[in-house]
Amino acid sequence: MIESRPMPTDVRSHITGMVWKVEVSEGERVEQDQLLVVLESMKMEIPVEAPGPGRVESILVSDGQSVEEGDVLLTLG
Repeated sequence: MIESRPMPTDVRSHITGMVWKVEVSEGERVEQDQLLVVLESMKMEIPVEAPGPGRVESILVSDGQSVEEGDVLLTLG
């Protein structure tokens, strides 16, 4: 029997700004609406939350990195 795995979900930036803080680590299990990343734009902190439960498969950004709207921040599986 083949075990089915959920399709990976890309979590994207919804603004152009800077990564203020990555709040999770690879391999960590997260719940829906859990804080994943804090972005900063125009001196405002913008939370990025998990769209659903899963495990952090990869983190593609680091603290202090500039991001554009639509950039993939991390992948949940």
